[in-house]
Amino acid sequence: MKRIDLSAVKAVIGSGYPAPYDEPCRERRRMRLGDAAGLTQFGVNLLRLAPGVWSSQRHWHSAEDEFVFVLEGEVVLVTDAGEEVLRTGDCAGFRAGERDGHQLQNRSNAEAVLLEIGARQPERDAVDYPDIDLTIPAGTRTFGHKDGTPYPQRPR
Repeated sequence: MKRIDLSAVKAVIGSGYPAPYDEPCRERRRMRLGDAAGLTQFGVNLLRLAPGVWSSQRHWHSAEDEFVFVLEGEVVLVTDAGEEVLRTGDCAGFRAGERDGHQLQNRSNAEAVLLEIGARQPERDAVDYPDIDLTIPAGTRTFGHKDGTPYPQRPR
């Protein structure tokens, strides 16, 4: 077992989304705990969402399961079925291949802290963003338009 020194894990702020899709996620803070532990089969992130911040654009994965657990605060889970509030102690899972886009939005007045866990299958996984002109083709980690045209690469 390898203990992770949280003080040594750098927070990644914002997203790699092309403008204007990056706007609601610009203040998203994610600590990549799975990377810090050297994990290769699944990722684990400590996610902090300030009031008004989104976890992502609404999306679904073709080959990667995802799971979220609310550690503190509350968020609104948005899916095809509508919206529901998740509070401290609540969790949700998203199966690979289910074409039901999901996202979390912090509409409260306090920070929300979540644990995100997901498979790592980038060679097989495609990501679809049903509400906007955005996709990630399987085998890449680059954003493209729905017609296949790539977005310009942004420095990270």
